Amino acid sequence: MTVNPYKTSPISVILVSSGSRGNRLLFRYPFQRVPVCPSSLTAKQRSPYALNTTGDGLEDQDGDSRFSDIILATILATKSDMCGKKFELKIDNVRFVGHPTLLQHPPIIQVSKTDPSPKREMPTMILFNVVFALRANADPSVISCMHNLSRRIAIALQHEERRCQYLTREAKLMLAVQEEITTMTETDGSPQSPFRQILPKCKLARDLKEAYDSLCTTGVVRLHINNWLEVSFCLPHKIHRIGGNHIPPEALERSLKAIRPYHALLLLESEKALLSQLPLDCSPAMVRLIKTCSAVKNLQQLAQDADLALLQIFQIAAHLVYWGKAIIIYPLCENNVYMLSPHANICLYSPLAEHFAQQFPGHDLPTMLAKFSLPVSLAEFRNPLEAPAQEAQLIQMVVWMLQRRLLIQLHTYVCLLVPPGEDEPGLQDEDPPLAARVGGRSLSTPSALSFGSPSIRCLTSSAVSLW
Repeated sequence: MTVNPYKTSPISVILVSSGSRGNRLLFRYPFQRVPVCPSSLTAKQRSPYALNTTGDGLEDQDGDSRFSDIILATILATKSDMCGKKFELKIDNVRFVGHPTLLQHPPIIQVSKTDPSPKREMPTMILFNVVFALRANADPSVISCMHNLSRRIAIALQHEERRCQYLTREAKLMLAVQEEITTMTETDGSPQSPFRQILPKCKLARDLKEAYDSLCTTGVVRLHINNWLEVSFCLPHKIHRIGGNHIPPEALERSLKAIRPYHALLLLESEKALLSQLPLDCSPAMVRLIKTCSAVKNLQQLAQDADLALLQIFQIAAHLVYWGKAIIIYPLCENNVYMLSPHANICLYSPLAEHFAQQFPGHDLPTMLAKFSLPVSLAEFRNPLEAPAQEAQLIQMVVWMLQRRLLIQLHTYVCLLVPPGEDEPGLQDEDPPLAARVGGRSLSTPSALSFGSPSIRCLTSSAVSLW
């Protein structure tokens, strides 16, 4: 089962508020298109028999564009009773998902008239809602993930509002720009989008735009609300894929539960790059694991070297796999058999080939991949007359190709067939023999989604490296 990548991207992100001034739409991205005059559409239609599909294309491309700001503010700014709960509303081909949040402002401290310190104004906002517009047929797992992101952003905004009234300041700035653009539109008569003018002036608007762009591209969202609170989010539908097909989170969760001590953790980025991406308050155990991780160590050895519990190693490994920073493989050893992946890019002048030549001078990627055209074990590459440095370089090249999913590992499974006795009933016709259900050789892609432990014990999964 695969997930259509078109259905995983949101249509837009919307911020609405409700308060003493009524329901207001503070920001939306992408900007609503300026309506085209019907006379111009008629002039462009050269033939009276031509089909006008412009409206249908716009509706499919941006389903919420037909809703005005006033309508969105009315339907998305919920009542106070619905705050703190999942908000989901489906209208035609658009599904709105959010997490309305009630603002609980601290009590106003009474100060004396002679006190020169500035007084904090009483906020007029009662609640707000960060809403993601999705397609109506979006997968339920995508809807759940979008609600999770909306809830995280809402919690951060609620915290900053209590601390320094950050949301109130940003809302006043957005409304001021909207009123200014409205006045200019009434003066010269040319329609303009106020949200385009809000972006360079409002930090919150830029954060929402960054979240939308990240969801549509990489699936990894990293925001710093008010340059203070970090909001991190991962959309697994965008990260985990095999052969161009996105994998649903349910399959990922099942695979994460299948991690075993004889597996190994392969980081997809360098140690320096991973450590630079970690937040300042990250767990020291994760830093220790990243510095100790190696493709030739199984998780049991990794737990001993990092001085961590095996259960904690499982949890950190699953966390790195979920975020697309690592994959689960079998430890590299001489008995491992690899071959070229059917999804590998074998072009002579591909970016991977250039990167490989820069990483390993004197070697080219097509020649190296040609050695794995047929299943080959790492022991066949070993030459007793070569220097140990060349063997270490070969391991690094294999690791590099595994990180790019250019190689797949083959496993050999052995099953024991006991012939039935004379007094025992024979096999039923509807039950195939065990040899037909368990093949002699199977493929295992070195990805985060195909590392489950087999039902038959593997005889070639030795975790001891002979190099």
